[in-house]
Amino acid sequence: MADPHQLFDDTSSAQSRGFGAQRAPGGLGYPAASPTPQAAFLADPVSNMAMAYGSSLAAQGKELVDKNDWEVQYQQDTPVAPRFDVNAPDLYIPAMAFITYVLVAGLALGTQDRFSPDLLGLQASSALAWLTLEVLAILLSLYLVTVNTDLTTIDLVAFLGYKYVGMIGGVLMGLLFGKIGYYLVLGWCCVAIFVFMIRTLRLKILAEAAAEGVPVRGARNQLRMYLTMAVAAAQPLLMYWLTFHLVR
Repeated sequence: MADPHQLFDDTSSAQSRGFGAQRAPGGLGYPAASPTPQAAFLADPVSNMAMAYGSSLAAQGKELVDKNDWEVQYQQDTPVAPRFDVNAPDLYIPAMAFITYVLVAGLALGTQDRFSPDLLGLQASSALAWLTLEVLAILLSLYLVTVNTDLTTIDLVAFLGYKYVGMIGGVLMGLLFGKIGYYLVLGWCCVAIFVFMIRTLRLKILAEAAAEGVPVRGARNQLRMYLTMAVAAAQPLLMYWLTFHLVR
């Protein structure tokens, strides 16, 4: 029964029941909406984060491959220091690799009962003599083919000294796994140093020719290409010559 003091009938309960019966499953009386990207991410966060991370890595890798920049950076016509540019020639790795190569050669001779201070000194002086001859031959060749390049003697020593890293790896693998390990590792390092020298010297020698307006198929430019190939091909030969007698 209605309250005698109530002026109007209370119809809110009936309306609420009717509204509740008619509202959609989405709740609050509004029709259900399609899930948003945020909702989809919250539904399966692990897989979505993995997909996002994989896409980011793929994009970064593609950017590095597309960029493929081996050039040395310059600041006011001066090469940037090696600690600021990974492509700048650095004598730290070649110097440490040369010293380590001499020590590893002594270790290899010792394991074969052939070690002597004179033989170790001969090994070090032989490697240093070959490096000096390489530098002098390249400087003379650059002078003969009249190449105007910013390559300095220190740069050449740095580039030519990187082969000692591969020589160390080859000798160590030879001591551990015999000649098979030696040839496998040294062969891979020879290919790596060959590609490295081609890519590096091409920017230093052939790029200067292009800047001077020398025709691509001109005689001078072909001499520069032959010089680049000769320097790169000499590295694997010297790597083998200076290490093959250390592995038996």
